[in-house]
Amino acid sequence: MAVEQIQLPDGSQAWHVTGYENVRAGLADPRLSLSKNNSTGGYTGFSLPPALDANLLNLDPPDHTRLRRLVAGAFTAKRVAGMRDKVQATANRLLDGLPNEVDLMATYAAPLPVITIGDLLGVPADRLADFRGWTNTLITQGSGMRDAVQSMCRFIVGLIAQKRAWPEDDLISAMIAARDGADQLSEDELLSLTFLILWAGYENSVHLIGNSVHHILTHGTSHDVDELLRVANPNLHAIRRFAVEDFEIGHVKIHKGQTVLLDIQAANEQSRQHLSFGVGIHHCLGAPLARLELEVAVDTLFARFPDVRMGTPRWRESFRSRGLAELPVRLVP
Repeated sequence: MAVEQIQLPDGSQAWHVTGYENVRAGLADPRLSLSKNNSTGGYTGFSLPPALDANLLNLDPPDHTRLRRLVAGAFTAKRVAGMRDKVQATANRLLDGLPNEVDLMATYAAPLPVITIGDLLGVPADRLADFRGWTNTLITQGSGMRDAVQSMCRFIVGLIAQKRAWPEDDLISAMIAARDGADQLSEDELLSLTFLILWAGYENSVHLIGNSVHHILTHGTSHDVDELLRVANPNLHAIRRFAVEDFEIGHVKIHKGQTVLLDIQAANEQSRQHLSFGVGIHHCLGAPLARLELEVAVDTLFARFPDVRMGTPRWRESFRSRGLAELPVRLVP
């Protein structure tokens, strides 16, 4: 069925939507809200403190429009394009130091996005060393979720305080200074957006790179970025949405307040056009950076080591995303 009700691991109910046209339409449908205020029960996603919850993945217009306008001025394509040489240099440096047999996740797929997002935000990579553990705890619903959230919050508060005292040419400083007339980001909005950029810029890119390398080694496919985004996207479904009125999807009636999960993976499998970055007003702001990291990571790896031989990968357990915990390989020049 293209639309069916499912029970999630936490026991809540949600409508699961497949079919490329259904999913694409749902991603842009204003009757599906991102705000938890429109939920009448069911899965609502991560339980984050208010200081981290006021981000673009939880907001609808006009708040979403306002925040995106403020952030877009700082998160420019020009800024990302100017990072290519640094990303390339990072990839080269990481590969220079690798032994013949190695876990590619720990030594390449993870460090590359960490160093890159740290450079964009103006955070030394060694200060982001704990971030992978915190995000993994949230994604896998492991023990210590409360501590992980609190640690992330303290970490981001410290970053913003540092950049407010000593602003530099980086994204956090730019967001602190962002203005639209008299409007500016509130403290919670600044915290939440920094959290989102860290999360998305790190978590998604790590597993997009890992999944792409795994797919190439398994299927012998090309390095085309859009094709890899279609088949190796780690996000199984889009951020949960809530119906703001009764309406139909695929001839199935969805009631106001019910949770809807749009299956990105299934939609991508049914079309040559991927939906991995979303569509419409919620199209991913970080898409240019993700594309850049993926292209550099994959092309550099296989240019240096044309005969990569894969061991037995270990997948992370999560219903939210598909990502590798370990990707053992033998690197053959």
